[in-house]
Parts: sequence; C-alpha cells; structure tokens
Amino acid sequence: MLTRKQHELLLFIQQRLEESGISPSFEEMKEALDLKSKSGVHRLISALEERGFIRRLPNRARALEIIRQPDDVTGTAKSAPEPKADNVVEFKRPIRTASASGDVIEIPLHGRIAAGVPIEALEDSQVLPVPAALLGSGEHYALEVSGDSMVEAGIFDGDYALVRRTDTARDGEIVVALVRGEEATLKYLRRINGMVQLDPANSAYEPQIYDPSEVQVQGRLAGLLRRYH
Repeated sequence: MLTRKQHELLLFIQQRLEESGISPSFEEMKEALDLKSKSGVHRLISALEERGFIRRLPNRARALEIIRQPDDVTGTAKSAPEPKADNVVEFKRPIRTASASGDVIEIPLHGRIAAGVPIEALEDSQVLPVPAALLGSGEHYALEVSGDSMVEAGIFDGDYALVRRTDTARDGEIVVALVRGEEATLKYLRRINGMVQLDPANSAYEPQIYDPSEVQVQGRLAGLLRRYH
C-alpha cells in the first residue's frame, strides 16, 4: 500500500519506461510530481524500493525497473485515480523480470531463518546486492541462515539463502516453510502418508513432521551467497 505521491511516482516511471524504455531522471521526476527538491524524489524512490515496487540496477545509469504494478497502470501519474480510504492504493501481486547476467540487483533481506529448529522469520527493510546471474525469473528475497542443520547440503550458518517466492514445491526441493503461521525454517520438503515432512541435511537432527494445514511453502531455494571475513 502506497501514499498518493508514491503512487503517482510509480505510475510516472511506468509510463516513461513504456514510452522510451528508459526510466526518468530525478529532475524529471521532481518536476512531474511538483516537488521542491530532488531529496523528496530520493525519499519516494527509497520507500518504493523498500516496499518491493521498484528496484535499481546499480551498474546502469538511470536504471529503475517496476517489479510490482498497480491495478490501473494505464495513464500518467497526473491522471491516476483517487486512492481508497486512508490515502492508500491496493496493488496486484508482485512481478519481476529476469535481468542481464552482468547486473547486480538488490533484493529484500528479511532477517534470519533457522536451518536447525524453526525460528521466527524477521521482516525488515534491508536489501542485499545479488548478481542477477544467480537468479532466474520471478520475485526473489533473501534470508540469512542461522544454524547447522543443512550443512550436508552445503548451506552453512551465516550464508544468505536466495529464495524464489512461491507457494508450491515438489518433493525433495529445499524450501522456506512457514510452520503454524509463526515460524519459518529452511528444509527439504517431503510428503509422506498424508503428512508434510521437513527434512534436515544433518544426521544430528530429526525430521519434523506436520499436518499439511500447519505448513505453508513461502519459497524455493534459488541460490546461496557466502561472505568470507
């Protein structure tokens, strides 16, 4: 949900991308929204980025990409319909296109996820720079791994799991599973005898078995980043 100005800016960027394939400059955005300074544009861009509506490509000049669109992207920002109650606008589900392999993109970093016992997956506004070559199509986010239960799959404490957002997965895939609506964990997904089994990749840990109603898939592992100190 966005404020009126954020909504107007998103529509303006969308229109310019459709017309020329190039995102507008900060000066053009300032004039289009009748703002007094470029700092106001920076704040709006940062807010849209934090909320997952746009992303910046750091290695390109004037490179913005819309990854989440309003229902009514048909005209200019000036002709945008009035927002609903409380000055907010509802949006469709996020979309995201693949980028050129040489790009570095930023994806949301949503706290730490357990690779041992489930812990709460924290939500925050941080981002993680990621080589686009590591990601395919679709919307992605990152989680910092906490624990050692996936070490035999090459996933270690402190790694960053790059996750493609989805609510479906095949047996044997590594997924982010939300357990009982509260806690998230990174495990192999298996369905056995009508139950959902979350398997670790460490013989020191036991599988976790749940009723299907207790487990919601929130993404599939797409890649890993590791930082050496």
